[in-house]
Amino acid sequence: MSGAAGPSASTADPTTTSPDVTRRRTMNVFRFYAPGDVRLEDAPEPQVGPGEVKLRVRACSMCGTDVKISTAGHQRIVPPRIMGHEIAGEVVEVGDGVEGWVPGDRVQVIAAIPCGTCDFCTAGAMTICPNQVSMGYDFEGGFAPYTIVPQQVLAVDGLNRIPENVSFAEASVAEPFACAINAQEIVDVHEGDDVVVVGSGPIGCLHVRLARARGAKRVVLVELSRSRLDLASAVVNPDLAVCSAEEDPVEAVKAFFDGKGATVVITAAASGAAQEQGLLMLAPQGRISFFGGLPKDKPTITLDSNLVHYKELTIVGANGSSPAHNRQALAYIADGSVPVADLITHRLPLDQIVEGIEIVRSGAGIKVTVEP
Repeated sequence: MSGAAGPSASTADPTTTSPDVTRRRTMNVFRFYAPGDVRLEDAPEPQVGPGEVKLRVRACSMCGTDVKISTAGHQRIVPPRIMGHEIAGEVVEVGDGVEGWVPGDRVQVIAAIPCGTCDFCTAGAMTICPNQVSMGYDFEGGFAPYTIVPQQVLAVDGLNRIPENVSFAEASVAEPFACAINAQEIVDVHEGDDVVVVGSGPIGCLHVRLARARGAKRVVLVELSRSRLDLASAVVNPDLAVCSAEEDPVEAVKAFFDGKGATVVITAAASGAAQEQGLLMLAPQGRISFFGGLPKDKPTITLDSNLVHYKELTIVGANGSSPAHNRQALAYIADGSVPVADLITHRLPLDQIVEGIEIVRSGAGIKVTVEP
């Protein structure tokens, strides 16, 4: 993995500079070229076009997908591509035809961009839009001092104002949080539920807090790694923390829930074993969300169909989030229902982004935020 730092970006206000000078300015960016080949290098500072908004990126958080992209690539990314999709920043310039935004506005950007016009979108199912494109995949991302919000984002109301009491770093967590909101809406976490979250990464932590905000009675956190479990538990304080490397998680969960099992299980881990065990943790008429997708080379699990049949279990999936979910996430953060500031364990400058990727890869922190 390449990680050589280039010159630091100019901090001059692009709105006060002539177009000719703006074109000559460069900035430091983090680009994907090929699996295992990611580079911190100079690139021209982008210029805003008609229907677009230019942002000064103030925070762009990392997730496990960034690690996967840096090491294995992604079928939708055509290199070279500036990575980073959990973006919050400040408007510095708007293109012709853009209304409602002015320099100085504090904003958060959706990552997954639905088309807004297909049958799924018009029916309210934007998360499964077949024409979906994404920041950091199809468009340049936020691991750079400046980025362009494309027309496609504005067309689906995907540029969101950050509430006054929410920081840029907190706002950058709204995108993954929005995915958790989508999942818990689908699996219908509600008042009185006994919930199990499998996986103690940042998404798992968000699921724990969101389940409580939605009225869950008790929440259990299950994790294979003792160190990761201890780190997360110290922050989100589940009612029970279970290290599945040290004890049978199914037995531990059932015992905690009076022998009946959980009403809801959310597998916030890319693990087939977690999905199989999660089904065994459910009480009769329980619901399970297969939130974490499985590796492409191992996408199947062994499922006892009779278990689902006789216990009347419900299995649901969850894919990303909609623009509305992103706005909900910001509202939860703003009113204190789901705090996220203490989940951000590392805030790094852009020239330490390779270190950030290693922190995410190793699980040494919860949430890593890059501040270009």
